[in-house]
Amino acid sequence: MADEQAGTVQGGEAVPSARGSAARPTAKVAVIGAGAVGATLAYAVLTRGAAREVVLHDIDTAKVRAQALDLAHGIQFLPMAHVVGTDDLAACAGADVVVVTAGAKQQPGQSRIDLAGRTVGLVRTLMPRLAAIAPDAVYLMVTNPVDVVTYAALQCSGLPRAQVIGSGTVLDSSRFRLLVAQHVGVAVQNVHAYVVGEHGDTAVPLWSSATVGGVPLLDLEPLDGREPLTAARRDAIAHDVVHAAYEIIAGKGATNYAIGLAGSRVVEAIVDDEHRVMPVSTLVEDFRGIGDVCLSVPTVVSHDGAGPLLPTPMSDDELAALRRSADTLRDIARQTGP
Repeated sequence: MADEQAGTVQGGEAVPSARGSAARPTAKVAVIGAGAVGATLAYAVLTRGAAREVVLHDIDTAKVRAQALDLAHGIQFLPMAHVVGTDDLAACAGADVVVVTAGAKQQPGQSRIDLAGRTVGLVRTLMPRLAAIAPDAVYLMVTNPVDVVTYAALQCSGLPRAQVIGSGTVLDSSRFRLLVAQHVGVAVQNVHAYVVGEHGDTAVPLWSSATVGGVPLLDLEPLDGREPLTAARRDAIAHDVVHAAYEIIAGKGATNYAIGLAGSRVVEAIVDDEHRVMPVSTLVEDFRGIGDVCLSVPTVVSHDGAGPLLPTPMSDDELAALRRSADTLRDIARQTGP
């Protein structure tokens, strides 16, 4: 049952106040923004059992109360957790991870970069308050344009690089792997491939380091009489990876399921201290001649947040494209202010 208190809705059983109880570890995850992405991400965190307490925050009190009630009513069918819906940022205190999904909604035909000015302004207001309330949390920025937003959040919060990361190209890489798997005819879990750079129009699929079951993708002979992976087909896949969000937004108004799952997987890597390699967006300094920009390359993700960057092999063309992506993002970040 739900317990309503002055703008806060709670569901499920009480969570022990101390982290790391004898029964099982606990984790508190706060999600800022109760829209389609925020609510779906909170749902994914709960279904994966990644947190024992989920705080959902939004300035729309009625909406966040309703979202929290809806989530809490399903706790019987999920790993045990406690759900809070509130319009009070103070509820984020003590969070292990704070996920920021609040921002301007992307409209059909609008690029992620077009969103930068309005969303960065919101982040510059929000992040100093959050950093004061939850100074030890790892912040996962999901709001688009995520790379520019991550850079702004890092600059205005005063937090160290490791604690402010973006969802980056985790979703792009998942789209890439799916399309490769469909073309080759294997399970997507057997494809290992990354997209790097911007989460957006200048994203760079890394064909040269992609593998299928340990076999370099570009060396793989067609299976079961399938078409070879020609340069034209690779270009078509790259186009579909970059433009997938536009098609979804045109059809239903927003993307939410895949980014909710992708974001929850990053949360899980943090709270479980997995040291998992993920293409999250982080501040890059002196990486193959690239610096002073947030973008995605394969990065070790643990309870401390963003760790070392991996020296993933790239062809000369891929590295040049990554540098162009960095230049684009750096220019946008400068246009949106210091």
